[in-house]
Amino acid sequence: MARKPLRSQRSYGKHDRDGFIHRSWIKATGLPDHVFDGRPIIGIANTWSELVTCQVALRELAGFVKRGVWEAGGVPIEFPAMSLPETQMRPTAMLFRNLLAMEVEESIRANPIDGVVLLGACDKTTPGLLMGAASVDLPAIFLSGGPMLSGKFEGRDIGSGTDVWRFSEMVRAGEMSLDEFLSAEAGMSRSAGSCNTMGTASTMASLTEALGIALPNNAALPAVDSRRRVLAHLTGNRIVQLVKEDVKPSDILTRQAFENAILMHAAIGGSTNAVVHLLALAGRVGVPLTMEDFDVLAREVPLLVNLMPSGRYLMEDFCYAGGAPAVAKELGALYRRDVVTVSGQTQGQIADQARVWNRDVIGTVEQPIGPSSGVWVLRGNLCPDGAILKPSAATPSLLTHRGRAVVFEDIEDYHARIDDPGLDADETSILVLKGCGPKGYPGMPEVGNMALPRKVLEKGITDMVRISDARMSGTAYGTVILHVAPEAEAGGPLALVQTGDEIAFDGPNRRLDLLVDDAELAKRRAAWETARKPSLYDRGWYRLYIETVQQADKGVDLDFLVGKSTREVTRESH
Repeated sequence: MARKPLRSQRSYGKHDRDGFIHRSWIKATGLPDHVFDGRPIIGIANTWSELVTCQVALRELAGFVKRGVWEAGGVPIEFPAMSLPETQMRPTAMLFRNLLAMEVEESIRANPIDGVVLLGACDKTTPGLLMGAASVDLPAIFLSGGPMLSGKFEGRDIGSGTDVWRFSEMVRAGEMSLDEFLSAEAGMSRSAGSCNTMGTASTMASLTEALGIALPNNAALPAVDSRRRVLAHLTGNRIVQLVKEDVKPSDILTRQAFENAILMHAAIGGSTNAVVHLLALAGRVGVPLTMEDFDVLAREVPLLVNLMPSGRYLMEDFCYAGGAPAVAKELGALYRRDVVTVSGQTQGQIADQARVWNRDVIGTVEQPIGPSSGVWVLRGNLCPDGAILKPSAATPSLLTHRGRAVVFEDIEDYHARIDDPGLDADETSILVLKGCGPKGYPGMPEVGNMALPRKVLEKGITDMVRISDARMSGTAYGTVILHVAPEAEAGGPLALVQTGDEIAFDGPNRRLDLLVDDAELAKRRAAWETARKPSLYDRGWYRLYIETVQQADKGVDLDFLVGKSTREVTRESH
């Protein structure tokens, strides 16, 4: 079969005025004549930033990718992509995931490259990079910056995020001093890298392996481990071959690949944020995927990985125990073993080479770490388009609960009243937070795991049922019902809930219902419509986002970005 002409040669292979312009200006970077002789031009989309610990090492890692590209006969050209530091950006990094995806899509389309290496790590950079690359459908491969080392405090391991939430509640309950709390800061984040728990960053890195869009061991190798550099080198090798074979994201990101991602997500006790990210990515490649797929496909999958927040260990331990390939091995016949990956091997071949080195960290289907995991997808008159809950992070006794709603109209209302001694709430109440969905915040922040009222914490209670249209950090835990759709700002029934209403939550039967009759709800809706105020966000990205963002059950992508663009740009720039 004749090799497909390289896309980059339309710019660098022409011996005319336009070719002169394209070659001459990029030669100023130090490239010699002979690299334009038909070698693949490999873009490296780098989300490096000093604002985010997850990606602060990507500048160095890009050098090892380049080494691998050169060795394989390609020409690496690095370019920047927007960085999304989860712990720094306001109002939430999720507001900008789609902006990153748009930037990556247009950067790939507009520039004369033949394939792309996607360098990311923090929560929203991984899906944003993948969404952008999938929309163009040039050969692509993902490389994570890797997790940070295990946290250390007072002689024990502590985990990113998970122990922050726990320590914070202990301080508010009077069980930990403020000095102790503050001294934990230095030990929690001891190196470059993403969260060392099975938060969203580690979840999405694991799912890139399950999707087949990254090389084996992408997820668990620590950011500072020399083997991460070797993996970067091999990733550079591999993208050149993918270009030569014209292996595109659409060849890798099939329905079966997404099914593997859902199975992996359940087995590792992954972040609930993966639901909206996989739904959005599937929308870009035209793969049919629904929220129910996460519930139905994962029902046979127990929790196999003993990592915070669903367990006790951290990503370093996961690496040394065998990582994502070992989980795939333990999933056995449940896994879609014939699915091809960017490595050139099938998922089955990768799994067959794996070993489990620590059974305390990675269990078996017969002797799992915990029962069926994944997410539950709820339906009912409070969430007609769905809501989700992570059962492995919840209190079993609360998975069926009926209680009185204590409603907070927005995040400011919550902060103002949650510790008020006069708050009419006890451990049987259900905390309800509105105005935190895609449009309402805007951006759907990680505030769904609301801290409990101080007076409840002081009684020794550590969990309550909480409901919102928000997300929660993948490092968080609790009986937290999230992603209620439609959101309150879009006129969903959540907007109509009032303090004192009864809510029935039946997890095993996947139900969430507001026990208020239709006539009363109709009256409330009329009043709500009358009282609505215009949006405060009337310009720039905020306005575009609010006007076009889809709801949680659709992945929170912008409606006009669903589907592919094209890799072809026919008009010359001069």
